[in-house]
Parts: sequence; C-alpha cells; structure tokens
Amino acid sequence: MPAYQSSAVIDAPSAVVWDILTDVAEYPAWDSGVVSVQGTVAPGAKITVVSSVNPQRAFPVVVTELQPPHSMRWASGLPLGLFKGERTFTLVAEPDNRVRFTMREAYSGPLAPLIFRSIPDLNPSFEQFAAGLKQRAERRD
Repeated sequence: MPAYQSSAVIDAPSAVVWDILTDVAEYPAWDSGVVSVQGTVAPGAKITVVSSVNPQRAFPVVVTELQPPHSMRWASGLPLGLFKGERTFTLVAEPDNRVRFTMREAYSGPLAPLIFRSIPDLNPSFEQFAAGLKQRAERRD
C-alpha cells in the first residue's frame, strides 16, 4: 500500500500538542506548506485543505476517527472504493512529559497505484508539518 509518513518527538505534553493539532484553522500560522484550512475537527465533519503543493486545488476530507488526545483520522476518495486516502495523526506519550507525533497517509483501492504515481512527493511537506508542530508546541509549553 503506497504511503507517506513523518514523525517527531515533541518536548511538550500531549494536551498541548493535541490542542495545536486540532486547531486546523491555525495550521497556516506554523506550517508554510498549508495555505488554508476550513472546517472544524469533529467526528464526521468535513474539512477542506489547500496546500502549497497544489494551491489551485482544495482537498476535502472527512474526520473519520477522533480519540482525544491520542489520534485523529481524515479520509477522502472516490466512490465504490476505487481509491481511498487516509491520513492518520497519532500522539504517543513518552517519558519526561514528551510525546511522539506521527502523521501517515496511506492509499488503497484498485486505482491507488495509478493515482499514487500522479501525487507529488509529499515527504518534504510531511517533514515540514512535523517540524512546524514540534516548534509550535515547544514554544507554547
């Protein structure tokens, strides 16, 4: 299954990181890879993301899982399961009041190999997101 992933150990409590992670409207303030985000984080809620990777296109996603302050999942795709993208955000407590943040986006469905080839390399933007979240959380702690 094609996927992208990034992680960071953040020197801040899970609650601080979770608050930043779920305040999606503020993403552009700390991640230059995000142009705008509309919507709010709630089970079943629709969020629309515009990224610098493709600023002419909005990416609508649905919040499919929310387990505060541990995990959040967004999904989008094509009808009939032809293609599905799932982005998972996970926070795992570490010693000394730190947290390991992981963001993973995986693609599935019969059209996934074909569509994956047309997706630009998201590794740099995933690394940038993790670094921005880390910097923001450690500054706020």
